[in-house]
Amino acid sequence: MSVQSCPECAADVAFAAPPELNEIIECGECAGELEVVSVDPLIIAVAPEAEEDWGE
Repeated sequence: MSVQSCPECAADVAFAAPPELNEIIECGECAGELEVVSVDPLIIAVAPEAEEDWGE
């Protein structure tokens, strides 16, 4: 099991299974959306906000 610190609140975020690149997860402590930006080494970051697509 891998454990990383949440970049928002510094709580431990545990992975029971190996995460996939670009996987979106939720922090159990602050409910922030996090993205797996690297799997070797494992790095998580705050997920970007969804942008509006106005049909452009």
